[in-house]
Amino acid sequence: MNCFEEDIPVPLSPMADYFSSSLINVFVIAVAESEIPIDDSKVQPLLKNKLLPICSRFSSIMVADKDGKKVWKQVDVNLQDHVKIPKFTSTNGTLKSYDECFDEYMSKIAMEQFREDKPLWELHLFKYPTSKCEGTFIFKLHHALGDGYSFMTTFLSIVESADNPSVQIKFPSSKSSTSTNAMPKQLSQTASMFKSAFDFGWSLLKNSLIPDEQTPLRSGHEDVGFRPMSIVNVSLSLDNIKEVKNKLKVSVNDVLVGAIFFGIQLYMKAKNHRSRTAETTALVLLNTRNIRAYISAKEMHATNSKAPWGNRFHFMHVPVPMLSDKKELNPLEFVLDAKKSINRQRNSLAVPMTGVLLRLLNQIKGPQAATNYMYKIMNNASLSISHMVGPAEKVTLANHPIKGFYFMTVGLSQSMTVTITSYMGYLRVGFGVEEGFIDEYQLKSCFEISLQMILEAAKNLPKK
Repeated sequence: MNCFEEDIPVPLSPMADYFSSSLINVFVIAVAESEIPIDDSKVQPLLKNKLLPICSRFSSIMVADKDGKKVWKQVDVNLQDHVKIPKFTSTNGTLKSYDECFDEYMSKIAMEQFREDKPLWELHLFKYPTSKCEGTFIFKLHHALGDGYSFMTTFLSIVESADNPSVQIKFPSSKSSTSTNAMPKQLSQTASMFKSAFDFGWSLLKNSLIPDEQTPLRSGHEDVGFRPMSIVNVSLSLDNIKEVKNKLKVSVNDVLVGAIFFGIQLYMKAKNHRSRTAETTALVLLNTRNIRAYISAKEMHATNSKAPWGNRFHFMHVPVPMLSDKKELNPLEFVLDAKKSINRQRNSLAVPMTGVLLRLLNQIKGPQAATNYMYKIMNNASLSISHMVGPAEKVTLANHPIKGFYFMTVGLSQSMTVTITSYMGYLRVGFGVEEGFIDEYQLKSCFEISLQMILEAAKNLPKK
């Protein structure tokens, strides 16, 4: 499929179909923080000359064909329909008041649905200074358009190097910073088959019959994906995380997932002592492409591409370790447990087997049956975690130097979503939580405490 030369309706991929239903409707919000005030006159040329040519999905709408199946149909794009500039008049002009306006605006657009007669993306320009930047670009994209890998490739394709705009920025690779971006290549024979069968059976039970218990992290509301969301994030030094990584011989992703697990257990303990022993499951996203490094959009659309455009991922079920007195005294065990669980799932056939099951459901019982199963996968777990590797160098967007970058997935059928984004030597960990159910600021504080305890524990380890 060539995304640049489509002139006839093209069927949605199964995953795009699942994520654009009445049961599941998922968006990705990507935030780029500008060092200078936003000049909106430079935005439309960027969208016209750089964004739209990347993929015809950005100029297509979803329609039903004669058989009732959803397809992509290209339309003319009026860019003014897609650029939103909010106005605020009831503020006192302080950074704190604009911070509050920004948080409220993020929650507002997270809830809004796209119009069906327009391509499924928007760019919001928050032209007010906050405590973090002088202005904010907010891209909102429907997950049916593609996954995080596709959207990061898009971002890399529309930005320029801050040091030398005439030079193509270097596409980063996730090889050194995450352990969840490739399908298993080799499995030992008998032991791996037994482990895979056990893991698949456990996943099947979790997805179908055994939801996580209701806890301070999981409300159990069936419509949680359509409820208001609050978003907070934490900025971390990548070098600090790498110190723990090197001490424990794990990945950056292992350290972060371990810190997230420890942080949410501290939060549950603070909210309800009994919940520390509740079974809690995280869905860690696994990129199923054959390569880890990013490639250009043109290469993604090539025939037989190793990293094709679209939604190419599955979920790994990773149990969150319970909080024992021993683990609270040695939080590094959360990191080691995260590494063990993620490696087991990554090297198991349970993930591709779940993909096969979804395809069979789709073919035999129809898209709605597969969508129902996908909904149960998400709703029966307590949270999702996804990790994207961003540019290592400073970039500009429409001639605006970007000082910070992060993303958030909204619309998942869970009370809590965690995202991790790297940019320019820093990490942003974002928490999207069910508004009014989870205290986002207490959760953020618990994560910061968790991370500090892990960093201190790693420093105290003897040198080898």
